[in-house]
Amino acid sequence: MKSIFSSTVRFSIGLVAIFCCAGTSLAQETKIASIFTDHMVLQRELPVVIWGSGKSGDTITVKFAGQEMSAPVDKDGRWQVTLKPLEASAEPRELTVHSANGQADVKLSDVLVGEVWIASGQSNMELPLKNTKNSLPNDDHSLRLFHVNRNASPTPVSDVDGKWEDSVTGDAGSFSAVGFYFGRDLRKALNVPVGVIESSWGGTPGRAWTPRDMLLTVPSMKVQIADLDNAIATYNPAEVEKNYQASVAKVKAAIEKATAEGKPAPRIPPKPLAPGHVPHNPSALYNGMIAPLVPLTLRGVIWYQGEADRKAASDYRILFPTLIKSWRQQFGRELTFLFVQIAPHKEMTPEIRDAQLFTWRTVPQTSMVVITDHGSADNIHPKEKEPVGARLSLAARAMAYGEKIEYSGPLFNKAVFKDGQAILSFQHIGAGLVAKDGPLRGFEISGTDGKFVPATATIDGDKIVVKSEHVAAPQAVRFGWTNVPDVNLFNQEGLPATPFRTDSDE
Repeated sequence: MKSIFSSTVRFSIGLVAIFCCAGTSLAQETKIASIFTDHMVLQRELPVVIWGSGKSGDTITVKFAGQEMSAPVDKDGRWQVTLKPLEASAEPRELTVHSANGQADVKLSDVLVGEVWIASGQSNMELPLKNTKNSLPNDDHSLRLFHVNRNASPTPVSDVDGKWEDSVTGDAGSFSAVGFYFGRDLRKALNVPVGVIESSWGGTPGRAWTPRDMLLTVPSMKVQIADLDNAIATYNPAEVEKNYQASVAKVKAAIEKATAEGKPAPRIPPKPLAPGHVPHNPSALYNGMIAPLVPLTLRGVIWYQGEADRKAASDYRILFPTLIKSWRQQFGRELTFLFVQIAPHKEMTPEIRDAQLFTWRTVPQTSMVVITDHGSADNIHPKEKEPVGARLSLAARAMAYGEKIEYSGPLFNKAVFKDGQAILSFQHIGAGLVAKDGPLRGFEISGTDGKFVPATATIDGDKIVVKSEHVAAPQAVRFGWTNVPDVNLFNQEGLPATPFRTDSDE
């Protein structure tokens, strides 16, 4: 049996995602893609793509902000227009989609123009505002939020389940806390409307968010994709249901026995998902939660993910840059891509943070937010999300909007080993290096034997000198190289240094 991920489907990933699912040759009703709803924000200063479906042969006209653009509905029931770049505006305006054949017009109200970002990743991005340490009440009607409901799919879909909401009158408490704080701070800095689209799912790996055709370029993914194809091809729903019901019957019997004996009772297991709809499988979440957003015009992406990939950090060094490249290809521009380095936690290895650092160093138009000062050894979901959003906003202001501000903590640049010590230089030192709350912590040094021991580190101008009486001829230095780093190197702007190693294989 041929895989459902045929070459035709792979070729069509970007194209199919352009149009909503009603767009077939049988479609009669004029529709606009589901990402376009009342209260939305359109991207300023770039050509704005708007698309949808209708009756083949019809002509569709989109009117907004004094512009009027028309396009035919093709043989597959699809249409697409592009508005000329728009100026930012907080004035609520109406966008209309008109059919020349007399189909009912589509009208969107309260549409603003400003900056549009996607907020994606796993549980630390998904964590809602209401479950975190909250800040002052929000009264900003120009911050708009769109929550993409969960959907795992074996193939790219074209509809997305969700709606735009005013962050004051809508349910902001259920929205991503990181996404909310990022949007709020960006609003204050830019003074234009901001729209944030949250598309996240806890516990999911990077492969689930990457298109299939790009995953096939990652060596470690080929076996996983082949296994998935085989699982889909051999999936027998009737047999799975039969086995599940047999399992449920056994559990029910065990429940009755436990209840009679006054013992804790087992739980009935959830019904297994079809392999193409398992959220951690390759491309499942790209297909269901990102593809239907393509080719929306937007400025960039904020990303908080990697915890699920901690045991495959070497693979993540290839996978994560591939994910970024694939999203840029699908959306058709060099999106600014900002991501959060994994917070300190007892299960989060230094190698996964190093893989993220590698991505920042090697992929253009990216930046990494460091949060070593906002983690928890025992809680994988630190509750302080406001600083995370604030630092992402700083990075956006510098990377996407060209502000001349310091947006990162110290970044290791070079090591010189001489006279029994290591002299380290850095980028992003800002107004100067700072040891917060006492002498520098978290430095280790090794000699020719490769064994690392705790080291003394001191700030010397814009450099740091590292040494140990137990290492006569230093060869390498590591900083914060542990699951839960206890580190205190900052710049005067209050931004922490990323953990690093001078013996990296970059």
